[in-house]
Amino acid sequence: MTGVSDGAGELLEPLARVAPGERGATRIADRVVAKVAARAAHEALGPLHRDAARPYATVVVHHDTARVSVHLELDYPCDIGARCAGVRHQVVQRVRALVGMAVPEVAVRVERLHLAAEYGARQGRTR
Repeated sequence: MTGVSDGAGELLEPLARVAPGERGATRIADRVVAKVAARAAHEALGPLHRDAARPYATVVVHHDTARVSVHLELDYPCDIGARCAGVRHQVVQRVRALVGMAVPEVAVRVERLHLAAEYGARQGRTR
């Protein structure tokens, strides 16, 4: 006849402590950081022009630091400097919060400007 164990003896044994250096590490892929940065840029911009492409980002990760380059399209006219500053701020905050990496550099590249329809109508421009 075999005995049945209730497992209580196993719980009383203390778990072996593993030194922090031997536990391993979590590595977050560059493409994950790039997706977080692109989403953060999209959040900062708000609704896009109907012809505008979604923002995308490229990232270089070294240890716990990420250098980010964000490519985006903006409406025109707008305060381009303020919009880029808002994107930089949002990217730094979201990458730090979600990925845990420092972001010392965010390069924002405006690839294209889209003329707002109402602006063109007010100026009397036609195509």
